[in-house]
This record gives sequence, C-alpha cells and structure tokens, in this order.
Amino acid sequence: MSSALVVIDVQNSFLELPDWPHTSRPDIVHQVNRLAAAARDAGDAVVWVLGSRPGSGSVFDPARGFVRLMDGLRPLPGEPVLTKTAHNAFTTTNLHQFLTGRGIRRLTVCGIRTEQCCETTARIASDLGFEVDFAIDATATAPIPHRDAPAGLPFSALVRDPRTLGADEIIARTEYALSGRFATIKTVDQLTGN
Repeated sequence: MSSALVVIDVQNSFLELPDWPHTSRPDIVHQVNRLAAAARDAGDAVVWVLGSRPGSGSVFDPARGFVRLMDGLRPLPGEPVLTKTAHNAFTTTNLHQFLTGRGIRRLTVCGIRTEQCCETTARIASDLGFEVDFAIDATATAPIPHRDAPAGLPFSALVRDPRTLGADEIIARTEYALSGRFATIKTVDQLTGN
C-alpha cells in the first residue's frame, strides 16, 4: 500500500445549504464510490474526512446531526473516518501520521468544495512531500457570490448576479492553480482505468 484516496467532506451538512441545488456535481456519491472501489481493488487505503464546527450552531455543528457521510457512502472496517475543524484535512487530524505510518506517498483527493477544502488539502499534501492526483470530476462546488453582494438575498437571486463566480469558473481556476504546481489533475475515468 503506497497510495490513498482521501475523501473530503462528502457529508449531509452540504445538503442543508441553500447553494446545494446549484452544486456542480450532484452525483458526487457515485463518483466517490467509483474511486473507493478502485482504491480498494488496488489494495490502497481509503480515508474519509468530515468537516466539523462544534458549537457553531450551523449545519457543520455535530450537535445538529448533519456531520455524517452522505447516503450511499460506507467505509469498510479499517478505513478511518477523521473529523477536522480546519479547511484542510491535515492540520486538526492525524491524517499525516496515518499516511506516513503506512508508507503512503501518493494521494488522490476528492470531495466537496473543490476550491476550498479539497484544494487546500492538495496544496498542503504537496508541501508535505506527497504526490497528489486531484480527481476533478469527483469534487463538487457551488457558485460563490461576490463579496459586495447584498446581504439577505436568496441564493437563487445571487446566482443571477453577474458578479457571482460560477461553479465551472471555480473548477477551472482550481485546475489552473493546482496543475503542475501542487497536483496532477485527473478524471475518475483516468484514475479508475474506465
């Protein structure tokens, strides 16, 4: 085992957010399951990471009950489920220790918020010396409103604002930012051989 799949924040919290209907990848569970099956078949590790903000009262507060894997995702015995309180999967977990203790040097990163938790994890993994494959079509994000967007507007109105950054633009920016610097951009088909 020299590789690992790191699945970041594919959790019910996101289903509760007003931007979820606008997500780039509503079929993310299917894509993650394809990667997990391929990793398991290859004898690679699969690590599940959940994002948590205890005491926040938000959908990321474990007390609300949404900080759990989305339906259809099932870790096998021995596959760790880590809980993080930072954007990246390393800073507040024992992920680095888990990986290095098993001699893992190559990661495939997938999950929710292409440009946020997934990209940040890929950058830190690269800085820590890991080779990183970024499974671009097994990440999901939603449009990001402009910083000066009026407060209190429904998300459906914010999406129509021409200053809102669309999901496709966010994904493209992440590809440009990571490729050749922090990660190799790959599709699920490329990573699974399908």
